[in-house]
Amino acid sequence: MPSLKEIKGRIASVNSTRKITSAMKMVASSKLHHAQVAIQNMLPYETMLEHILKSFLAAEAEAQTIYDKLRPVKRAALVVFTSNSSLCGGFNANTIKLMTHVVDEYAQTIGRDNVEVYPIGRKVYEKAQKMGLNVQGEFSALADKPNVQQCIEIAMELGEKFAEGQIDKVELIYHHFKSAGSQVLTRKTFLPIDIEEELKADHERDLTSVIATKESQEYLKKRGERQTERKQEEVKPLNDNFIVEPDMDTVLSQLIPKLAHLMLYTALLDSNASEHAARMVAMQTATDNADELLRELNLQYNKSRQQAITNELLDIVGGSVNN
Repeated sequence: MPSLKEIKGRIASVNSTRKITSAMKMVASSKLHHAQVAIQNMLPYETMLEHILKSFLAAEAEAQTIYDKLRPVKRAALVVFTSNSSLCGGFNANTIKLMTHVVDEYAQTIGRDNVEVYPIGRKVYEKAQKMGLNVQGEFSALADKPNVQQCIEIAMELGEKFAEGQIDKVELIYHHFKSAGSQVLTRKTFLPIDIEEELKADHERDLTSVIATKESQEYLKKRGERQTERKQEEVKPLNDNFIVEPDMDTVLSQLIPKLAHLMLYTALLDSNASEHAARMVAMQTATDNADELLRELNLQYNKSRQQAITNELLDIVGGSVNN
């Protein structure tokens, strides 16, 4: 049985660790809020672009561009999103595991050398380097500070390679942010763009809460559904009477690359918010475990102290009887 001094030392150590995890949880919660605001600021643009494309597709079902044509895959590219730091649960490990699985899939058909990796985040960059994959740059800064211009540059580079036939398929691997308690690991085709599939994609997000408990999430979900129903009753339909100049194909050839830029930037914002949510949940779990451990250690300390006092009293009483 450990001595009182050892138990006291463990209590002090756990208390110190608990202060760190509690502080990290609050920092992650604050960063999550900022990430949610960034997604919220992007949503009006996404909504309008989606509305215009849906309207055009309904009017011109046969419209096509070079970016949505399927062809046999001889060379592929993966854009993988992770974080730059650890202590966020299985966030990075799950993403890297899926990337490894996808690379192994392509290795059986086109070979590992024909798979290019665009790593967004230091964790996936280091792993891709260790695996000896064909890494096309280092974009760790994007994982900490999402930048729309750099996303557009990456999307344009991938689009040019796809248009020139250097790449036949591009996939995104990232966590789709649904709420503070739910981030879905996603593998999505970036090029060629399946416009109809992309417009049907799950865009559901809870951007109002940083609470990750199950009960609170259920309450917020029900409240959000009620608010959505009220908004749908209030909102008037947009005017779809667009004037298209010079022609539909030319306009779509401009809009579809913008959709590609938006897809990449949205994946980055989703991954960034998911990282902070995962870290917040991990630190909350660590803090709860520390509280439980402190409760057990304090109980053990009190029992040991009581036992020591009882032994001293028995020694005193025993000595008095002998005398």
